[in-house]
Amino acid sequence: MNAVVFAYHDVGVRCLKVLLARGVRVSLVVTHEDSPTENIWFSSVAGVCREYGIPYITPEDPKSPQLLTQVQAAQPDFIFSFYYRHMLPVNLLALAKHGAYNMHGSLLPKYRGRVPINWAVLHGETETGATLHEMAAKPDAGAIVAQTAVPILPDDTAFEVFGKVVVAAEQTLWRVLPLMLAGRTPKLPNDLTKGSYFGGRKPEDGRIDWKKPAQHVHNLVRTVAPPYPGAFEEISGDKITLVRTRMVPASARPTLERSHGAQDKFFEGGRLYARCGDGNYLQILGIQINDQDVSLNNYLKYMAV
Repeated sequence: MNAVVFAYHDVGVRCLKVLLARGVRVSLVVTHEDSPTENIWFSSVAGVCREYGIPYITPEDPKSPQLLTQVQAAQPDFIFSFYYRHMLPVNLLALAKHGAYNMHGSLLPKYRGRVPINWAVLHGETETGATLHEMAAKPDAGAIVAQTAVPILPDDTAFEVFGKVVVAAEQTLWRVLPLMLAGRTPKLPNDLTKGSYFGGRKPEDGRIDWKKPAQHVHNLVRTVAPPYPGAFEEISGDKITLVRTRMVPASARPTLERSHGAQDKFFEGGRLYARCGDGNYLQILGIQINDQDVSLNNYLKYMAV
């Protein structure tokens, strides 16, 4: 079987390698040029192509007639999209003799759309995963082929969950690919009424509102912790970013209140705490000032100025 693969990021690398390991001939890979303004913390699909001698291109517009001609010339049995950042037009998807399929980072139909892992962490989900599904005109709306779940632990960051989802994507494709190559691709319902669509996120979305409940602030910190832009506030013109937090048990609340009253932030026993809008507390475990890591002791000196 011959495939054209649209791929980027770690999921793109791992799923491309699964295709090769299963004996699929990848005649063309379409990927992205890395942006000089982006923090590139993930693996390179282009690097894998160079290593394995696979032809690859980096067009800016997936709707261009030239790209359509190139994919048509490859005569793909399958088209796969693994974390490629653009929707593919329907006329391009129709070129695949046995269908076009996308790997999405959620348990569809939940969290369709952009950055699904970050949204799942922000909403306090305890589970997410990877879903291989048929591509259609609407995003993440086609029939489900297979999916694999992973847990989200209470203090997991989106980056840590992403690592789990990469493995889940690899496992999902590895497990179902033999059926697909044999012409027996599963087609399970993807009921969009049981899920929601979410858009992209901007750095400004990481601004902390201390009037929110502690769980909300904790989830925000986890959602945008490095390598993402971070949850932040501004104090005297400086950007203060929380790198990692932990919920403080409710049983500790009376003790902290007796010692520190209604203070917003304070040190107790060498630990830094913050009081949130619902009266509950977070322990701040990591912090940056103007994007530079600082120790909690140095932050104490900063607060005293």
